[in-house]
Amino acid sequence: APKLRASITPGTVLILLTGRYRGKRVVFLKQLESGLLLVTGPHKVNGVPLRRVNQAYVIATSTKIDISKVKVDAKFTDAYFASTKDVRKKATAEALLGETKPVVDQKRVADQKAVDAQLLPLIKKTPTLKAYLGSSFALTKGQYPHAIKF
Repeated sequence: APKLRASITPGTVLILLTGRYRGKRVVFLKQLESGLLLVTGPHKVNGVPLRRVNQAYVIATSTKIDISKVKVDAKFTDAYFASTKDVRKKATAEALLGETKPVVDQKRVADQKAVDAQLLPLIKKTPTLKAYLGSSFALTKGQYPHAIKF
């Protein structure tokens, strides 16, 4: 796996810079074999599920959570997150108009709840941390990222 940036350690709060959850603050859990980072919102706090993220697209903050007691299952590998290729079906009007909701695997939901259950008590220990994780990051006019201490 590629070398992990020195500022990123398990329990570090990261800011996502790209993708569906850009601007969200997440907790780093571990590095996967491919070099991608395993992060979670926790989903209950800010809606970010367990995801893989490239370390090039995150900013590490100085905020840390002691997750030494959090058990991150060995099942969270790159294979766990790999998307399943399903056979293409003929497009129907309902599918094209977006009437169907994407189905989330119940195993994933259970896994997310298990990880959240371990993290939430640790987040509640620190005052305002829950609000910090729930808020999103954005720059305003006259704010320069190179001049900010994260």
